[in-house]
Amino acid sequence: MLEVLALYLVVGAIAGVLAGLLGIGGGLVIVPMLVFCMELQNLPNELIMHLALGTSMASIVFTSVSSFMAHHKRGAVEWVVVRRIVAGILVGTFLGTFIAAGLSTGWLKAFFVFFLYFVCYQMLSGRKPKPSRQMPGMAGMFGAGGVIGVVSSLVGIGGGTLSVPFMVWNNIPIHRAIGTSAAIGFPIAVAGTLGYITNGWGVENLPPYSLGYVSLTALVSIAVMSVLTAPLGVRLAHSLPVDKLKRVFAVILFLVGTKMFFSLF
Repeated sequence: MLEVLALYLVVGAIAGVLAGLLGIGGGLVIVPMLVFCMELQNLPNELIMHLALGTSMASIVFTSVSSFMAHHKRGAVEWVVVRRIVAGILVGTFLGTFIAAGLSTGWLKAFFVFFLYFVCYQMLSGRKPKPSRQMPGMAGMFGAGGVIGVVSSLVGIGGGTLSVPFMVWNNIPIHRAIGTSAAIGFPIAVAGTLGYITNGWGVENLPPYSLGYVSLTALVSIAVMSVLTAPLGVRLAHSLPVDKLKRVFAVILFLVGTKMFFSLF
């Protein structure tokens, strides 16, 4: 048990730094690490992916607060964008948890692996959307928020890998897009957490100290460390070559995704 708690603390520390540094919310690291930890605990296979996604979303509640407050202090959050996209984010994320609840661990893991490969390609190619547009109207923002929310809930992330390119495409500078993404991650995490608690309520064979599909033991461990380390990631984001770091991170994600892919068979 102590070894598992130590792993949860490490996961939280890494997630916090990545949330501030890359604006990704840490979920791409949290979910596979939680799957690994829960497999070590010999939890029922049919529950592991749902628990990992739900717990990841709950941990991002804390990570995103620490991260977006640090970005806000630097004036790097476009609050007008946050207000306009939040309705679609809330609806899409909550709906996505119901979709996830109806899928098996195998399908959820396969979708997660597919998304990891997509992110790897995005990072390694270095392609950036051309800032050729302006932010859409309310209907467009609701639709964009809905898509970002649904996908985020299915892979347990704060939405940064989708919201950052969307904002850059709409002429928001990259550092402000990362800061705004951290703020958008908060409503994603809240809606996702409530959805996974709702859908996991009363499910049999959940581990002790679980609230629906949220493991409170893992959540507390990860949240404590991620809140402490997110400001460090923000400081690094303003001083390090983020693009180069993303390519290194992409290689790590590719290896993680490949390991998860072969575990499907």
